[in-house]
Amino acid sequence: MHKGWALPCLSNSAILAHTATQSTTHHHGARVSNHMSNYTETSFTSTDGLRLYARDYAPCGGPARLPVICIHGLTRNSADFDELAPWIADQGRRVLAIDVRGRGHSAYDPDPSHYNLMVYADDVVKLAHDLGIGRAVFIGTSMGGLITMTLAMRHLNLVAAAVLNDVGPALSPRGLQRIASYAGKGEVLASWGDAADYVREINQSAFPDNTAEDWARWARRAFSETAPGQFGMRYDPRIADSIRPDKLKPSSVLARFAFRRLARNRPTLLVRGALSDLIENEQLALMRAAAPKMAYAEVPNVGHAPMLTETAAQAALRGFLGQVD
Repeated sequence: MHKGWALPCLSNSAILAHTATQSTTHHHGARVSNHMSNYTETSFTSTDGLRLYARDYAPCGGPARLPVICIHGLTRNSADFDELAPWIADQGRRVLAIDVRGRGHSAYDPDPSHYNLMVYADDVVKLAHDLGIGRAVFIGTSMGGLITMTLAMRHLNLVAAAVLNDVGPALSPRGLQRIASYAGKGEVLASWGDAADYVREINQSAFPDNTAEDWARWARRAFSETAPGQFGMRYDPRIADSIRPDKLKPSSVLARFAFRRLARNRPTLLVRGALSDLIENEQLALMRAAAPKMAYAEVPNVGHAPMLTETAAQAALRGFLGQVD
């Protein structure tokens, strides 16, 4: 049984609006704001003094089960899980969705060299420690999956199982180059409509079935109104320093070691978008050869990276999570 606490369930699947703060409490170094919504806001301090943020979704009934920690991609934030996290919480698991440093509500690092996997993993360990969590299931999208692999390499006891969302120890140069082409540009736009157009332009090839409503929702996750009539991305542009063309590495010995340590020692599920340009057939074959017991699910007509709300993704997640504990 895992350690920790959570507020009483507030009908996660039914309450999706985020409203005013009602109260604030503290727990093992984490500051928690209780909202009349489907999550509470938790802040904690990293080992190097940055104030970081996470959403905390309470489990809905049933016996205590291992919590789930969701970690987003390079330029994203915890809002990416605003549909997935309540769905998991409704299955009786506490869910934490972190804003990795330099993103969302977490502080920007004055030293951009700290925007790296080792530091990010240490931040996740600190969050778990502050909330009294000794073991968890990790769901990592893109960079979040690389952070999960790093955790397995350095803190395997914390990882009970892992879902790698369209990521692995070897990445297609095609996808890396696409991400590098837009990450860290520091775009400032004039309206929510412009923000929706922007996210559609850079992601439409990966999500050909998205509607105007989908792009508008995506824009609200990715942008904030920084001043009247000015809308900026919710991340520090310097996070992209690590994927500059001179630093891009499709694979490494360390990444392959981290993946093997995870997938050979813990239940692991790879979810891949059928249109992915980051995990293509070559990278998929490498992962399956290195970890023959790894579970696999493919999401049709979606690229990098599935939102994990798709029917195929949720069928795989429900089956995988049902076998963990």
